[in-house]
Amino acid sequence: MTHLLSAVPAAAVRGDAPVNILIVDDLHEKHVVFRSVLEDLGENVISARSGREALAQVLNNEFAVILLDVNMPDIDGLETASLIRQYKRSAQTPIVFITAYVDEIQAKRGYALGAVDYIPSPVVPEVLRSKVKVFVDLFRMNRQLQLRAVEREALARAEAARTAAEAATARADYLAEVSQRLGRTLDTEQTAEGLLQMSVPVLGDQALLMTCGFDKELACAQAYPPEAFAAELPHSLQQAVRHALQVERMERWQGQAAGSTATRSGIVFPLTLQGERTRRALVLLGPAGHFDAPRIALATEVVGRAAIAMENARLFAAVQQADRRKNEFLAMLAHELRNPLAPIRNAVHIMQGNDVAAEKVHWARDVISRQADHMARLIDDLLDVSRIVQGKVTVRPERLALGELIERTLEASEPRVRARGQQLRVSLPDQPLLLMGDPVRLAQVLSNLVNNACKFSPAGSAIDLEGRFDGQQVELVVRDRGCGIPAEFLPHIFELFVQGDQTLDRAQGGLGIGLTLVKHLVELHGGQVEARSAGAGSGTEVLVRLPAQAGDAGPASAQVTQAPPPRPAASTATVPLRVLVVDDLAASADTLTLLLEMEGYEVRVAADGPEALKAAEDFRPEVVLLDIGLPGMNGFEVALRLRRGSACRDALLVALTGYGETESRMRSCEAGFDYHMVKPADVNLLLSLIADPKKSRLNRGTLAPD
Repeated sequence: MTHLLSAVPAAAVRGDAPVNILIVDDLHEKHVVFRSVLEDLGENVISARSGREALAQVLNNEFAVILLDVNMPDIDGLETASLIRQYKRSAQTPIVFITAYVDEIQAKRGYALGAVDYIPSPVVPEVLRSKVKVFVDLFRMNRQLQLRAVEREALARAEAARTAAEAATARADYLAEVSQRLGRTLDTEQTAEGLLQMSVPVLGDQALLMTCGFDKELACAQAYPPEAFAAELPHSLQQAVRHALQVERMERWQGQAAGSTATRSGIVFPLTLQGERTRRALVLLGPAGHFDAPRIALATEVVGRAAIAMENARLFAAVQQADRRKNEFLAMLAHELRNPLAPIRNAVHIMQGNDVAAEKVHWARDVISRQADHMARLIDDLLDVSRIVQGKVTVRPERLALGELIERTLEASEPRVRARGQQLRVSLPDQPLLLMGDPVRLAQVLSNLVNNACKFSPAGSAIDLEGRFDGQQVELVVRDRGCGIPAEFLPHIFELFVQGDQTLDRAQGGLGIGLTLVKHLVELHGGQVEARSAGAGSGTEVLVRLPAQAGDAGPASAQVTQAPPPRPAASTATVPLRVLVVDDLAASADTLTLLLEMEGYEVRVAADGPEALKAAEDFRPEVVLLDIGLPGMNGFEVALRLRRGSACRDALLVALTGYGETESRMRSCEAGFDYHMVKPADVNLLLSLIADPKKSRLNRGTLAPD
């Protein structure tokens, strides 16, 4: 209370303290008389001998009454009174004029200036004393009233502060309880249930959790109290919920509940979580006028904390799901890699037997070749997904005719379709269409979709590949009549490592990354992909939409992949071609050496960089097959040194490595390699390059034929 009372004069705080009386007169003897007359009152009598002195006193002190002589030499009493009234402090101070003569005009002017009385001079002591005492008592009484008012104001403010402090404490306690309740679980539904229960009755008398799916149908998912479920929402409230979800901000509502004439009010808060397809809204209801500014502010704080708790629950569920998918993927990866290893190992065991017939050796060799190709495809898919997820995959768009894209797709997929006795039916628009796309990557997209349709369709069934053109986009549809996709699984089929068949027998193989590759590659071309299925047993269709334009039937604008040219036989000259194989993996080096020696080449092997440099000086090879991942000195550095020396300045340098990303290819080019081939390399293509090193060097146009 001290700060409130500091503005009140000390005389008001101490009720018995003397008050000030100002006497303004230019004659000394009058001051003596007035002081002697007023001495018995026991108050502070202050003297001023001119109007200027009086104004100075008024500026510094507060007076109960001012006794003012009318006739003074510098500023007369009337002018002094006029100036006194201009100060805020003395605007209401009583002024008593003392004069020997006063006429009617002077009296009117004096009263107009705020005079409360005129006392004739010479004064009658009893009259002067009694009149001054009246003004002193009034002044003291007024100050006591001011003191009481200040005290009441201080008490009111203290009460308001106490009430505000109690409300703030209650608010803080409530919010702490809300946070504790919402933080107990990492389940979204339980978090929502806790939010509804904590909202009643503090925020409203009813709390509803509304959901809105892609069909834009509103539904009440949860309510508190539970009987609120039975109440039908008014149409205007439903509109408020829809608008709140659309603009993503709080909406007010006022109306009448179904079957009631009472006016109700409500507020709607959107609770849309990132990545969720279903949107949610919290609806709080109460009587008319219930939701004032403080309650809305409190509700906003609660909803904010609930949104954080629900987002944490969603993220936790996503992490759990991702961890589960990772474990499932690792199990599938082990399964898929072991599957081809088993027949490879069996075939090797057969070939190691005694007196094995030639046809069995050929059969075992074919088994090993097919299974090795299968493993290579699995690894290539994994690397593609890794590069796409990291944003390291680029496409090389060129003008591509739709017909040529379909030819590439048929070339890649027809053997598998034929092996299952299936029929691939192709239907394309009559008019020629042109796309801007990477022919290799787009062919990979369509062949993946056709292979999927083949894999999940029964033997002997038909698969459709259709094309439609709307003037701006071409829509390519791959449709099968296979097992179909359950409705709950359909939204997730393009996610990484997701497969419908998670059983141990896994009738259909694969890693669950093919459709992820499709989605990313299509989007890199500015297109969209969509999957549709009526459910299990109803077949599936996948739609790919790509930008396209009508073209002419002129020459093909994309190059169709062709088989490598026939490989010429190894040199039959007296001195065969010299090939240096550099690889730290003995098994890889030995098998490649044996292969080359069977083709008639002279081969030298080095296991690391320094040994390769020494062998190059001694052996002077015409071809160097160089691994990149060597211990100590890597293959890039070895290639640079070989190119700087005289022994291999003009030799054919081929990088044979497991690193196939763009950065490694660029580094190969900078290091002086002629070709960059990813293990396991195409043996026929490698032998065709080695057969004529000089021609291969002249014809190199890209880093690597994959």
